[in-house]
Amino acid sequence: MISIRVLAAAVALSAGVGQTLQAQIEMTARSAQVSFGGRLHSQFATSTAEAGKATDFFTRRARFTLDVSVSDLLDALVQPDFGEGELDLKDAYFRLNIDPGFRLSVGQFKRAFDIFELNSSTDIVVVERTGRIDGVGGCAGPGGVCTLSRFTEKLAYSDRDIGFKVDGSVGERLSYMATLTNGTGTSGSDVNSGKSIAGRVSLQLADAVSVSANLSRHDFTDGEGDPGAGTAFGADLEIGGFRDGTHLQVGLIGGANWRAESSVEGDVPGFLTGQAILSRYVPLEGERFAGVEPVARVSWGDPDRGVSDDSGLLLTPGIFLYLAGKNRIGANLDIYSAGSLPTEFSFKLQTYLYY
Repeated sequence: MISIRVLAAAVALSAGVGQTLQAQIEMTARSAQVSFGGRLHSQFATSTAEAGKATDFFTRRARFTLDVSVSDLLDALVQPDFGEGELDLKDAYFRLNIDPGFRLSVGQFKRAFDIFELNSSTDIVVVERTGRIDGVGGCAGPGGVCTLSRFTEKLAYSDRDIGFKVDGSVGERLSYMATLTNGTGTSGSDVNSGKSIAGRVSLQLADAVSVSANLSRHDFTDGEGDPGAGTAFGADLEIGGFRDGTHLQVGLIGGANWRAESSVEGDVPGFLTGQAILSRYVPLEGERFAGVEPVARVSWGDPDRGVSDDSGLLLTPGIFLYLAGKNRIGANLDIYSAGSLPTEFSFKLQTYLYY
């Protein structure tokens, strides 16, 4: 039976108590070893868009993570999120570690697509993947700003879904990941008989240098109840790693913008988007701060390649100050320009607690 003292420690962790913790709380529950951890991300955001919120303070993420280890063969993870005043289930899966070259997961997880979505929010060096600017929503199809993650998330080529995943490594340089999912995201049961597939293959060219190719096909039901499917494909390059000197990630993705209206009846507009994020982690000597990391992002997106003057460009200079490990404070200035529309700005400040 779990003691009152251990339960109190777990509750303190989930609430984000500001104590220095050297390791996760671990306990034995029935036949499994359970580790408790989580993250708390608090954000301040403001934008120049007239239709947006002038300023906003909110809890971006408040996640409580349970890592479950039953044996070398079986483990699992459950991660609810209380961020933005709502309860949402993020990762929740059962995984069989059959071999380093083949692992099978069943449940809810991220689809096997682009690198920017697969990176954890505890690691990424931009406050918002999509570059969200409150009050800006002119990108045809996905809405919001025309950025890489906005396309892949809102067109449901990436982000979390429910189904099967296989992944593994073949030798020392080749790895792969593939998912077969409902296509309805984290909302629960499927709404049609179709399924979405995604796949990703990565090749390590040298130490800390890798290239990947990815493909995603999403099934959907349109506003008239008719089934359909859209396909996206892309590639990305990564040099370096998080909190390890210079780090560069570059990605290019194109595919069907199935949410957008076409100028040609029966035709589905094609989108194209690219993004690069460059950062430089510099360790700091002393007991108060672990490091500082300036960052720059460039993200461009064209929602309909058959229409001129509808693309958008996002520039994001920023900086992160690390206190210890993944605990940090980050600031981004998102600058967005789209066609003849006025340039809009959004400043975001976020604190990151990792435990």
